[in-house]
Amino acid sequence: MQLKAEILKMLRETDSYVSGQQISGKFGVSRTAVWKVIRQLEEQGYRVEAVRNRGYHIVDSPDVMTKEELDSLMKTGWAGKNIVYYEETDSTNLRIRQLGDEGAPHGTLAVADLQIAGRGRRGRAWDSPAGSSIYMSILLRPDIPPDRAPMLTLVMALSVAEGIRKCVEPGSGCGVQIKWPNDIIINGKKLAGILTEMSAQIDYIDYVTVGVGINVNLTKFPEEIGKTATSLRIECGHTVKRSPLIVAVMERLEENYEIFLKTQDLSGLLERYMSFLVNKDRDVLILGAKEQYRAHALGINPMGELIVRREDGMEETVYAGEVSVRGVYGYV
Repeated sequence: MQLKAEILKMLRETDSYVSGQQISGKFGVSRTAVWKVIRQLEEQGYRVEAVRNRGYHIVDSPDVMTKEELDSLMKTGWAGKNIVYYEETDSTNLRIRQLGDEGAPHGTLAVADLQIAGRGRRGRAWDSPAGSSIYMSILLRPDIPPDRAPMLTLVMALSVAEGIRKCVEPGSGCGVQIKWPNDIIINGKKLAGILTEMSAQIDYIDYVTVGVGINVNLTKFPEEIGKTATSLRIECGHTVKRSPLIVAVMERLEENYEIFLKTQDLSGLLERYMSFLVNKDRDVLILGAKEQYRAHALGINPMGELIVRREDGMEETVYAGEVSVRGVYGYV
């Protein structure tokens, strides 16, 4: 971890003041080097109090998203421990796939402030302005059969929903939900999308990449998507700091992933996932390649498939890779 991240972490974890002598002694650097780091933090927008004979104390942190900020906050064992940060990139999923091919470790996280070639499910473009959203992709190397990998999309959806719930003040009207299989919804509008891709042989996985885009502090959308898209700032009425939200999602993913690996299905996460599921007990339109039909959604099974009841009363399971699901009267 870089010196700036280490000093930032030390200041954060101390309630009182930390002297320059303590900092320089801990990291084996000069007092001047410490002072320079403090100046850099102030230039980035951190409010640092400096009191003679007492030392330094962080008063407030801005919505900064840098490698140092993320490293200083991350307390996970493996998820997001190795962070690759881009001020601007084409797509974090493309970057993390390249890192995967180069042998990057399990849990490596690519994060970008600006993404210019993002993609959603079914190849849709994902518009990505700078400084207002989260664009990240994580590299996973699970020892599971390839046919189990699509469930990781639902594992991430649950982790994102739980991370948002943890970071955004309860009672703010931000009732986050999941639209099966992996869209994150607030008040009937899309807040976040997830895209999972796999590099595999016939019988084993090289790696899986899971990309996440979250609309955090956007205040407006293009007219063509404004009816179905939203942001945390619009729905909650205040800005949300992005770095703590990334950390919260990584913490939830680390725990949920380990639960998933034990059974290689969603049985250990089913109850929590269903508690977020906006489709449950609602009529939906199943939009398949060969047919479209109306059904009643009952929930999901341990394989992550949507259980629906057709109008003739017959129950069946729907696989996410084959169909899209819409609400009868709108997006959800």
